[in-house]
Amino acid sequence: MGVLSASSTNMDNCMEACIKCARACEECTTACLQESDVQSRVHCIQILNDCAEFCLQAIAYMGRNSEFATQHCQLCATICEACATECEKFQDAHCQECAKICRECAKACRNMNV
Repeated sequence: MGVLSASSTNMDNCMEACIKCARACEECTTACLQESDVQSRVHCIQILNDCAEFCLQAIAYMGRNSEFATQHCQLCATICEACATECEKFQDAHCQECAKICRECAKACRNMNV
């Protein structure tokens, strides 16, 4: 693991992607709440919250090397993909960038099996 040892692993990459994704989702949520069409974004905001929270949980599972970390990351990938799909429905730069980051995180989470 990266903090206590020098070697980089799929887990390290996944943890970094999850941190970035959680942050992007939190920032996107805040931005969506400021948009004039906030009512049309309710579902998106809900998924953004789920995605951010699930990514943070994934970091905790990986950090303690939980036997369930890989399984958790697989579900995290599914949630990140759903979040990306929802964000892509909106043309704002923040939603488009968040979608991109969510897809990157989903890929990193899927690579936890490797």
